[in-house]
Amino acid sequence: MHILENRELCIEIADRGAELSRVWDKETCCERLWSADPAIWNRHAPILFPFVGKVINGKYRVNGREYAMKTQHGFARDLDFVCTEELPGSVTHVLCATAETRSIYPYDFRLLVRHRLDENAPRLLHVEWEVSNAGQETMYYAIGGHPGFLPPQGVKKEDCFLGFPGQEQLRYISADPAGFAMPGALHGLKLQDSMTPYAASLPETWIFEGHQVSAAQLVRPDRTPWVTLFCEDFPILAVWANAAGPFVCLEPWCGRTDDEGFTGELAEKVCEELLAPGETRRISYRICFHR
Repeated sequence: MHILENRELCIEIADRGAELSRVWDKETCCERLWSADPAIWNRHAPILFPFVGKVINGKYRVNGREYAMKTQHGFARDLDFVCTEELPGSVTHVLCATAETRSIYPYDFRLLVRHRLDENAPRLLHVEWEVSNAGQETMYYAIGGHPGFLPPQGVKKEDCFLGFPGQEQLRYISADPAGFAMPGALHGLKLQDSMTPYAASLPETWIFEGHQVSAAQLVRPDRTPWVTLFCEDFPILAVWANAAGPFVCLEPWCGRTDDEGFTGELAEKVCEELLAPGETRRISYRICFHR
């Protein structure tokens, strides 16, 4: 476990999955990140790579060959990254392809993950990724964040709001009970003052596609922001909450789960990302933990 600390926050990052594992707010004396209770959801803020969501029947195809991907959200979250740099304000981890990963994902990738506290805004955390194609063919992939945020102490998530600054109305698709996208069922979401009440009766997963959302918030009952996630680089923002848990996940995605009934090649998958041989893509999001 690696620690980043300033006068406002204490951050912990694990080697396993390069996962943001704790955010302790020194001023309010409370945890800001979900505890990963295995009885409810055993993650804090996993990195989803090289898949976001599931593939139909746990299988996908590349150039006519079938590969197994039994778990959702890929495999990076369950592997040990190498910490390559640890500075007072940042921690950098790297994961590279191995014979084991190539057996289930046939690309030579390099994934760099950096967590960095902002020098000028002590309540702002940067999460920075570099995805590289070290192979000789076009690489198809998806990547996403999945941080689970706790509401203020003594406040239920059901009493909070979801905020989408600057927005009046959004469109979203949801996932079926098996976790696959239902693109034919497009829903409208009207906002009041760029907010909507959190409600357990809404779909478990909202998927906002098409670069609709550049920032998302967990908002207190008094309508002041508690957490803001800035995600300008991402074409998709998902919102998910386990009905049994007290947390809400705001998830920036590049790529997403399979559509219901999808049987095509990985290259044909909706919202899939690609890199040419030797190409690197840098992408990042930021989290502000408001007082």
